[in-house]
Amino acid sequence: MPQMLIEYYKAIEDSSLKMLNAAKSEDWDEVVRFEGACAVLIEQLRARARSEELLPEQRTEKTRIMQRILQNDAQIRYLAEPWLAHCEQKFDAQHQLLH
Repeated sequence: MPQMLIEYYKAIEDSSLKMLNAAKSEDWDEVVRFEGACAVLIEQLRARARSEELLPEQRTEKTRIMQRILQNDAQIRYLAEPWLAHCEQKFDAQHQLLH
């Protein structure tokens, strides 16, 4: 469990990296699981940030962490596009069968 505010950012980064690795393996159930973990950590971070501030050197570290999280997210989205298109096609096919 994260102790300091910066530890929440690190934990979110770790979870986003696990999401990326799962996406690379096309393990979409794991991607969803780690996405849920990220969501919980983000809510905990928001609550903690109301009563705690980052030190100046931690703000610099936070910026680097956030950049890596955004890079992971972009790669996950890129990997997910074909999977999402496939799901959309399956949904459309099922929808047509209903009519």
